[in-house]
Amino acid sequence: MCGLAGWLDGAGSARDPGVLERMLDAIRHRGPDDRGAYLDAAAGLALGHLRLSIIDLTAASHQPMIDAASGVVLVYNGELYNFRELRSGLQTLGHQFRSSGDSEVVLRAYMAGG
Repeated sequence: MCGLAGWLDGAGSARDPGVLERMLDAIRHRGPDDRGAYLDAAAGLALGHLRLSIIDLTAASHQPMIDAASGVVLVYNGELYNFRELRSGLQTLGHQFRSSGDSEVVLRAYMAGG
């Protein structure tokens, strides 16, 4: 099971980025395979992810996952059982995927439908 940590303080607030690292350290047992962090100080947002790789074992499923075109950021812990079918439908709408995991399907589905 993955681990998630973070905060949303609002625009203009400033926290020590080391706080996020300490939060992730406290739950490191939740995701031994990968670790990632996203900080947006201007928005007062921090997202951290510890990954337990199950479906896509490659770095292509690293999180936080960021859509380069829009800047939308995803941290996700779950299992989307019908992700292959959803992925196929999104591909027919023109979405391109870099990973073979379910997390990117969640990101692309959000991009498609909000």
